Amino acid sequence: MSPRAPAPTLVQDRHRFDVLIDARSPSEFALDHIPGAINCPVLDDEERRIVGTIYKQQGAFEARRVGAAMVAANLARHIDQHFSDKPHNWKPLIYCWRGGLRSGSMTTWLRLVGWDAQQLTGGYKRWRQHVIATLEDLCPQLPFHVICGATGSAKTRLLHALAKEGAQVLDLEGLARHKGSLLGALPGQPQPSQKGFETDLAAAIEGFDLGRPVYVEAESRKIGRIALPTPLIARLRASPCTEVVATPEARLAFLLDDYAYLGNDGEALAGTLAHLHELHSRETLTRWQAWARAGQLPLLFEELMRLHYDPSYARSQAAHLFHWDTRRAVHTADLGEAGIAELARQVLALPPA
Repeated sequence: MSPRAPAPTLVQDRHRFDVLIDARSPSEFALDHIPGAINCPVLDDEERRIVGTIYKQQGAFEARRVGAAMVAANLARHIDQHFSDKPHNWKPLIYCWRGGLRSGSMTTWLRLVGWDAQQLTGGYKRWRQHVIATLEDLCPQLPFHVICGATGSAKTRLLHALAKEGAQVLDLEGLARHKGSLLGALPGQPQPSQKGFETDLAAAIEGFDLGRPVYVEAESRKIGRIALPTPLIARLRASPCTEVVATPEARLAFLLDDYAYLGNDGEALAGTLAHLHELHSRETLTRWQAWARAGQLPLLFEELMRLHYDPSYARSQAAHLFHWDTRRAVHTADLGEAGIAELARQVLALPPA
C-alpha cells in the first residue's frame, strides 16, 4: 500500500507550528505576509524576473531547468544559515502564493532532512481569504465606543491612556501609520500596503473580547492612503460616542508638541498646504505658506484650527456618526500627560452607553 497523504494544513492550524516560513520573494513579503512569518525566498525578485523572461523567450522546460538550480542553491543556503541549529522535532509551516511549487520545494527538502515540515494549503491566497472573511464576520460584532473631538484633542493619546488602564483599544491610525489629517504623514514611516493594514487589523480584532467595550477614534473612510473596510466604517458610525472637549489653548499646545517635526522642513510643509487651494483663498494660503517657510507654527496652527478644521468639525460628525446627538462629553484644559490620564479615567467612569 502507498503511504497515506498527510491531511491538509489549514490557516487555523498555523499556531501548531514552531515557525511560519514565507517562501515568496522579498517584494511579495513586504507587501503583506502572515503575522510572525519569516521570509526565506525560494526565488528572490531578480531570480523570478530571470525565470519569467526565460519562460517567455525559451519555454517552460528551460525556465524550470534554470529555476531549479536557483531554487536548490537558495534552499541549501537557508538550511545552512537559518535552520542548521534546529532539532529533529522542529516543525515548520511553509507557504508561497498558492501553496504550489515554491513552498512545495522547500517542504520536500526540509522533510528529506527529517523535519516534520508541512505546506500551508492554498498558501498566501488562502490567508488573504481568511483576512477578508474575518473582517466581514467580526467588524459588525465589535462593541465600539467612539472617541470624538476636534483636531488637537489628543484622541489617539487618549486611546493609549485607556489601554494603559486595561481597556480594549483599536488604534486605527497606529495600524495605518498616519495621523489621519492633511498633515498626518509620519516622518520616515511609510504607510503599510492596503493588504498589510488589513492583515494587522484582522489580527487585532481577532484578539478582542466581544463582551467588553472596544474604544476607537472617529475616522473618515481613509487614513492617508489606507481605506478602512466598509464593515468597520459601518459599525463605527452606528456606535455610541464620547466627545473630548478641550480648550483651544490646550489643543494648540498639544498640536505644537505633536507636530513639532513639521517645522524641520518649511518648504515641504508649504507644499502640503497647497492642497487646500480649493477650500481657502489665495491670500489665506499665501499667508499660511509664508508662516510655514518661516517656521511660525503657532500662528499657522492657530489659524488652521480656527479657519480650516473647526468650522467643519461638528457638521462632519453629525453627518457621519449616527449617535452624535446623544454623545457624552469629557472636558479638559490640560492635554499633557497627566491631563490625558485623567481624561481616560473620566471616560472609563462613564455609565454604559
